[in-house]
Amino acid sequence: MKSITTQIENKIATLTLNRPEVFNSFNREMALLLQDELDACEKNPEVRAIVLTGSGKAFCAGQDLKEVTSPELNPGFKKILEEHYNPIISRIRNIEKPIIGAINGVAAGAGANIALACDVVVASENASFIQAFSKIGLVPDSAGTFFLPRLIGFQKASALMMLGDKVSAVEAEKLGMVYKVVTPENFKEEVNNIASILANMPTKALGLTKRLLNNSMQNSLEEQLNFESKLQIESAQSEDYAEGVDAFINKRKPNFKGK
Repeated sequence: MKSITTQIENKIATLTLNRPEVFNSFNREMALLLQDELDACEKNPEVRAIVLTGSGKAFCAGQDLKEVTSPELNPGFKKILEEHYNPIISRIRNIEKPIIGAINGVAAGAGANIALACDVVVASENASFIQAFSKIGLVPDSAGTFFLPRLIGFQKASALMMLGDKVSAVEAEKLGMVYKVVTPENFKEEVNNIASILANMPTKALGLTKRLLNNSMQNSLEEQLNFESKLQIESAQSEDYAEGVDAFINKRKPNFKGK
């Protein structure tokens, strides 16, 4: 059974973490396979939105501790970070297509921080988020210390990372960690609705928006204004811009091609 399953339908690629017996925790095989699948989605022109979710009751419980405590399996923390988690986060942020984190259950440790790195995070009411690192004497990784304070503020992020409190989906929405919380009964339908909207929008403009947001993390105001100008000129040269303007003028629904 593959540790990542991929389904492509209606311009949406759904990548499912598929180790439900260990709450979709990462081993080396799954981490490398997720990178491969993300690369394939980036290169596939038929894919214009990506959904990342988990099978079973969990989204992802982070690192499979069995791997790091078994001498014959343990790749070592340096390799785990530099070859597993860091490249996953870099791909999520640098692929210029919208990535929806569909958080179906518990997201702990690296699993929580992978969720936070997604462009749009939709959580089931059954979901929860835990910065579990301090519970076993580790520090947060997978860019948790980068994204969480920017999402919810320094003080709250510091407390959650040090205390390791479990945050419910409802509380996560109030804090600004997630875009939307949905009942379990409506979860898959709502995720598909959001993914479908994004898959039919002007993909190039969404990708450039993502690039702007990434750069806003370190740019000064003047640098960001200049970068906006540069990418606005680029987006105005796209086929989708011409289509959007023509559709608006002629009062019809646009048919964006993602170009």
